[in-house]
Amino acid sequence: MVKLQEKESTISDSEWEAMRIIWTLEPVSSTKIIEELQAKKDWSESTIKTLLRRLVKKNLLSTKKEGRHFVYTAKVNQTQVMTEAAQELLDRMCDMHKGEVLLQLLTDSPISKSDLAKMQQVISEKEKSAPDMVPCNCLPDKEHVC
Repeated sequence: MVKLQEKESTISDSEWEAMRIIWTLEPVSSTKIIEELQAKKDWSESTIKTLLRRLVKKNLLSTKKEGRHFVYTAKVNQTQVMTEAAQELLDRMCDMHKGEVLLQLLTDSPISKSDLAKMQQVISEKEKSAPDMVPCNCLPDKEHVC
């Protein structure tokens, strides 16, 4: 699997829709992708095929022809792409407030007991070296509290 950062560009909202179906069902035929996307969105078959071609061109999908259909497989890992997208968003935010954002996401997101246990382990490790306060990084002198 290749990192999204090594791809030609980020994934658009429409492309996320297609990729989620492909990650779930891969390898998956174009017919099945079209069927699933049309159940969620009011998109024409030609729109979906164009979307799939864009994803192949961006090197996010591989495709092979089987009979009259194309079969698609992701060339990027779902969790890795999600992490990179989230990190990209967090990189735009003030360091001082990232903890609050993560807490709100934790509160609002469905999370399994297994993942919560892993989070507790990470928190225990991070706690050992965590500062009392994370400084603001919005201005170059880093002495501001925002």
